[in-house]
Amino acid sequence: MKENKTATQALFKIDTYIDHLVKQIELLSYVNPTNIEEQKLKFFSSKYLTDPEFNYPEINFDRFRLHRELFSQSLEDIEDEEIRQLYQDIIYAYSGLIQCIETIGEGKKFYYNSLHSFGTPTEQDVENANFILHFEDEDEKDDLFLPKYNAYEAETHFRDYSKRYEFTYNIKHSDKMSAIAMVLSNIQCLVLNSNHNYSDNELAVLTNHEIGVHMVTTMNGMLQPLRIFSHGFPNYEETQEGLAVFSEYMSNNLTVRRLKELAYRVIAVDSLAKGYTFSKTFRLLHNQYDLNKEQAFYITVRAHRGGGFTKDYLYLTGLKKVYDYYKSGNDLNELLVGKISLDYLKTINSLSHKGFTVPAKHITDSYSINRNTNKTVDFILSSLK
Repeated sequence: MKENKTATQALFKIDTYIDHLVKQIELLSYVNPTNIEEQKLKFFSSKYLTDPEFNYPEINFDRFRLHRELFSQSLEDIEDEEIRQLYQDIIYAYSGLIQCIETIGEGKKFYYNSLHSFGTPTEQDVENANFILHFEDEDEKDDLFLPKYNAYEAETHFRDYSKRYEFTYNIKHSDKMSAIAMVLSNIQCLVLNSNHNYSDNELAVLTNHEIGVHMVTTMNGMLQPLRIFSHGFPNYEETQEGLAVFSEYMSNNLTVRRLKELAYRVIAVDSLAKGYTFSKTFRLLHNQYDLNKEQAFYITVRAHRGGGFTKDYLYLTGLKKVYDYYKSGNDLNELLVGKISLDYLKTINSLSHKGFTVPAKHITDSYSINRNTNKTVDFILSSLK
């Protein structure tokens, strides 16, 4: 390391302590309702008029203590101004996530905390979403899109796919999630939705997305000298989801249908800013956009869970930023060193120059060569503003 020894020791002490604290903060562990299927039946039987009443997991940490200990860090001991500013940003970002967790289920309180942490779609984002929704889906009768595999069969597929990487992780099943699969980075675990039957296309998408990027960057982050790389830089979600969907693109699995799913998420999150209730967002997707009731329900759950979770619009904005980054001739592998954000590339390059990073050991398989042959998808991505 090229820094003053005492200052370096102070940095590692603070980084290690923040690591100890934020291991407890996995927002996705708390924001997913525990009674989705039960409430879906009630909502459908009400003819889409009575908003669901969701229950959430109990919070198993002392929120006030976490806030206090985050802000008690002696950042003045970090002599490097740029690194000190990074850790100030990190503390504010994780404090925001704690505020999100402690207000889950409290309506507008949670929504405003979510807004603070993740933002909300701009008019341009909504225009991009509506642009995508003008395109026709691929043939629904295509065998690739037919549900074939239960969660245990899907698990076998994930394990076979993962043999190309030199790391191991756990796989769990849950009937209490709105996504069909997700990675919990803090415990290096892939969670599969036990209520879902997976198609060949979904398995191809998910292996490249969840393992090829989310698990790859988790494992690379754990190998970095600074542990914040494994938990996430401020605003890392947009870059992470952009990289993950771009992996779908590079592996020739990104379809118009999938892009439209991401576009519907933008529309759903935008409805929060307009003050829509759960049922009104659902009817917007189902009646105005002609989305089938199952898809409309789960996309609405994703946006309205907790009281208004705005993160979902970032998949499309992140994809556009990563696509442009790649098309500009930049090396995607540099973004795989951990849970980093494009917003902090200058700082990360500086950390690297000062000896605080190591190159990514695990490389996203799909990034080795662009296999995309879908001209419509290329046209859409190049046309987004």
